Amino acid sequence: MSLWNLVSHMPPEEFSSLSTEFPRSLRCLLAEWLEDQPWEFINGSDAFCSSVASRMLSDMLEKLRSAAGSDGQQCQILQQVSNIENTFRRDPLRLVAVVRAVLEGEKAAVLKRDHHLPLSFHRRQEELKFSLGLQRLQHRVREIQALLEEGSGRDGAVQSPVAPRELPTLILEAVKELEVAKQQVLKRIQIWKRQQQLAGNGAIFEENLSPLQKRCENLVEVYFQLQQQVMAASAELGPELLPRLLERFNEVLSSLVKSSFLVEKQPPQVLKTQTKFQASVRFLLGPRLLKAAPKPYMVRADMVTEKQARELELSNYSNTLSESTGEILHNTVALETNPTSGNCCANFKNVLLKKIKRCERKGSESVTEEKCAVLFSTNITLTPSNVSIHLQVLSLPIVVIVHGNQDNNAKATVLWDNAFSDIDRVPFVVAERVPWDKMCDTLNLKFMAEVQTTKGLLKEHYFFLAQKIFNDHSASPEDFQNRHVSWAQFNKEILPGRGFTFWQWFDGVLDLTKRCLKSYWSDRLIMGFISKQYVCKLLSMQPDGTFLLRFSDSEIGGVTIAYVMRGKDGSSQVENIQPFSAKDLSIRSLGDRIRDLGQLRNLYPNIPKDQAFGSHYNSEWGRPGWAMGCHSAPQQSPPPPPQSEPLCVCTAAPPLHSAPSPCPRATPRSRAGWGAGWTPLHPQQGQGCRPLSECSCSPQPITDALASLAVPLPGPCLQAPRVRPGTQVEGGHCPSPLSTPQTPFPMPGWQTWSDHRQLTGAPRRSSTPAPHKPSSAPQCLGAGECPVGQGLHHSLPPQTLHAQPVHAWGGVAAAARGSLRGAAGRRDVRAAPVPARGGCVAAEPSAVVSTGRGQQGKAPPGPPSVTLLLLVPRMSPSMEQPSASELEQLLEVPLLPPFAPHPQHSGYPNSSLSSWGLGDARWDDSIRPGHA
Repeated sequence: MSLWNLVSHMPPEEFSSLSTEFPRSLRCLLAEWLEDQPWEFINGSDAFCSSVASRMLSDMLEKLRSAAGSDGQQCQILQQVSNIENTFRRDPLRLVAVVRAVLEGEKAAVLKRDHHLPLSFHRRQEELKFSLGLQRLQHRVREIQALLEEGSGRDGAVQSPVAPRELPTLILEAVKELEVAKQQVLKRIQIWKRQQQLAGNGAIFEENLSPLQKRCENLVEVYFQLQQQVMAASAELGPELLPRLLERFNEVLSSLVKSSFLVEKQPPQVLKTQTKFQASVRFLLGPRLLKAAPKPYMVRADMVTEKQARELELSNYSNTLSESTGEILHNTVALETNPTSGNCCANFKNVLLKKIKRCERKGSESVTEEKCAVLFSTNITLTPSNVSIHLQVLSLPIVVIVHGNQDNNAKATVLWDNAFSDIDRVPFVVAERVPWDKMCDTLNLKFMAEVQTTKGLLKEHYFFLAQKIFNDHSASPEDFQNRHVSWAQFNKEILPGRGFTFWQWFDGVLDLTKRCLKSYWSDRLIMGFISKQYVCKLLSMQPDGTFLLRFSDSEIGGVTIAYVMRGKDGSSQVENIQPFSAKDLSIRSLGDRIRDLGQLRNLYPNIPKDQAFGSHYNSEWGRPGWAMGCHSAPQQSPPPPPQSEPLCVCTAAPPLHSAPSPCPRATPRSRAGWGAGWTPLHPQQGQGCRPLSECSCSPQPITDALASLAVPLPGPCLQAPRVRPGTQVEGGHCPSPLSTPQTPFPMPGWQTWSDHRQLTGAPRRSSTPAPHKPSSAPQCLGAGECPVGQGLHHSLPPQTLHAQPVHAWGGVAAAARGSLRGAAGRRDVRAAPVPARGGCVAAEPSAVVSTGRGQQGKAPPGPPSVTLLLLVPRMSPSMEQPSASELEQLLEVPLLPPFAPHPQHSGYPNSSLSSWGLGDARWDDSIRPGHA
C-alpha cells in the first residue's frame, strides 16, 4: 500500500499548511508517482544533485500535462503547472525541498494516526536510496574517466567540470561511495535471509532474488571500472596510497562474492534420518564472474553441529570443514548457469541423511533441542586475476529426528529459533526469554499460515493463551503485555494438571483446525481459545439451547460443544460434550453433528444454528434415499409406480440390519440389505418392489421378517407399502380403517416420552396431519383381512398401521454420542435415542448408558419391531386423493431438507457488542497486540 492510499482518506484540513507552494490538486494527480522519486535522498547542491533535480522537474511537468488532458478542470491544472515551471525552473533543488516537506508532513500524519507506515513504502524507499547511490557512483566514475582522458591531472591545468579537484581526492570519494553501496547490498541480503527464516513460521516472503542479483551485478560492474581507473592513475596515487586502495578494493569484491552465495531453497528444518530431501544454492554473481570458467564448479553439502557452525562464523567462513557430523548421500552437485533464466544454481534433488552423530548436550537439553545445519561449500577462481575464493553458506538451523514422535518438540525448537533470533548472531544463539507480545505475533503468524486463513487470533484469544502459559487466572490482559515468556514455559514445563506442554497443546489445535475446521474458523463460528469457566459465565444467562464451540482444554487436538440447558424452575446448567478429534470429524463433519443434536438451537449469542452452519451441512444428507454411513452419491430414483397397481410389502424397504430379504423375487440390492450400500427409501419398481400379483411370497415370511427386526437405526426410511383398498386378494379384502389415531404409550423398561425428551434435549414433533374428508377409496396398510395382515392378525389391534418415515436428517442417535458434562456431575450419553422427524424413535438396543461416574450398564431391551411401530403416532388415513393432493404433499415434506442452504454467516457477535465481558469491539480482527 502506498502512502497516498492512506493520505487520500484523511481530512484535507490536516495538510492545509503543506499546500502553500505545492497545490494539493497536483498532489492528487501525481499520486504514487511522487513517492517513486528520490526526493528525500537529494541532500547536496553539487552538479550531480542539480542534474537529478532538473530531470525530476521535467518528468513532473510532463506527467502533470498528460494527467490534465483527462481531467475536467484542464485549464486550472495547466495554469498551476505553468506556475510550477516558472517558479522552479531556475532552481530545481528548491522544488526538491518543497516536495520533501510535503512527503514528510504526510508521513508524520500517518504515523500519528496508525503508528506505522506501510511496509511496501519502506521497501520502495530503500530501493530509491540504493538506486540514487549507484547513480552517484557512476557519476563519479565518469568524472574520473574525464580527468584521465584529458591527461591534465599531472600539471593541474584541469579543464573538466570538476576542476580544481585533484584526481586522488576524487578516487578516494568514489571508493568510499563504493563501500557504502556495498554495505547497502549486504544489508539487503541479510534482510532477505531473515525474511526467509521468518517464512518458516508462515510470514510473507518475497523470495525473488532477481532484484538482488541485479544490484550485485551493477555494483561489480562499477567495481571493475573503478579498479581499472585506479591502476591507470597509479602514478598520481603514489606508492603509499595505491596499496591501501587496492586492499580496500579487494575487501569490497571478496565480501560481495561471498555474500552473494545463498541458500535459495532451504532443506527441511525438521529432518528425519533415512528420508530424502531437496535444497538449492544460488550464486548471484555467477553469471557475471563464472561465464569464462572451463568447467562447472562442484558444490558439496555437509552436516555440521552448532559448535562447528560457530567456529566457521568466527573465521568469516575462511576455514574449511574438518569433519562432517552426519553422513549425507548424493551430496555433490554442479554449479551451473541456466542460459534462459540467467541464474547460477546448484540443485540438490535426492539428498539423503543416512545417519547423524550426536554431540554432547547442555544440561537438560533434549535431542529435539539440538540444532545443526547443512554447510554448502565450493571453491571458485575469478578471471582474469586468477583469484581463488572459498565459498561457504549455512542453511537455517535443522533439528534431526529419528522417529515421528519427536516431530512435535522439534517443531517447537525451530519455531522459537525462527521467531526470536537476530540477523547478526553467532550460530545458533537465541534468547531464552522473549516478550509476550512477540510470542502472540508468532502464534498468530503460525496459526494463520498452517490453517491457511485470513482470520487470525483476537485479543481475547491472547488473553486465554496467556492465562494458560503463565498459569495465572487473576491477571488482566494489560498485565500480560509487559511479561516475558521463557522457552521452558513454552515447551519444557508440563501444564498444571495436564500431561503435555503449552506448545504440544497448541500444535494439536493447529492440526485439528487445519484438517477439519478451516471453514468454520474462517467464518468465525468457533470461539476456540476460551476457558471452560468463562464459557459457563457466558452461557449461564442465555436461553435454553444456546451453544458455542471451543478447543478442548484438557485434550490435545479436540473441539467441544458447550451448551446451556434450563430446567423447569428456570435454573441453568452448562454442559460440555466430549471433545471431537480429527478422526471423529473425518467420519462425520462438525456441521452435521451439530445439526443432529436437537438440544443445540442458537449459536452464541443468538444466531440460529441452521443459519450459522447451514452452508456447512452435507448437501446430500437428507435427500430421499440417503442413509447414515453411506458415502456414495445417491442415484436418481425413478418415479413410484401408479397407486392403482398393488405393491408387495416384502420388498418395499430392505431390512435395517442386513437381514436377507424374505421375498425370493427381490433384487440383489434389496437382498444385500443396508450394509451393502445405498438403497432407495421409496418403494420403487425395479428396486425391489413388485406388484402384488407377481409376488409369490407368503404372508408368514413377512411376519417373521418384521418380528426379527431390532430397533431401527436412525437414517433409513421405514415406510410401509401401499395396498389399494378393495383389492381382492387371497382370502379377503381391506376393511375401512379406523380414523382415530392411537396415542403412544410407554413400554415396560423404557423411558416415557417426557423422560426421553429430557435425555435427548429434542422436542417431539407430532406427525398427525389435519383430518381429510373421506372418499370412496380408502388406503390401508397391513391390517384386517389384507393378506399382509393375516400373519399379524393375532398381534396387532384391528387398526390401520402407518409408520412414518425415519429420515437420516431427522434425529440421528449416533450424533448424541459423547460425554455431557455438567455442573451437577458427569453424565455420558452414548447413542441416546433421539426422536426422529415424524415421531419415530431411533435407538440402539445395546446402547451403553452411563449411570454414574465409572458405572455403565446395558440399556433396557428395545421393543419388538411390531410394537415399535405401535409407538409411532398414527393418523387416520383419508380416502384416496388425486395426484399432488394435500395429503401427498404432507407426506413428501419430511423427505426434503428442512431449509434451503444459507449463505455463510459469522457465528460471532456484532463488533459493537462486548461479548466476552472484556470491553467493546472484541471481534475486530484488526486489533491484535503487537500487530502494526
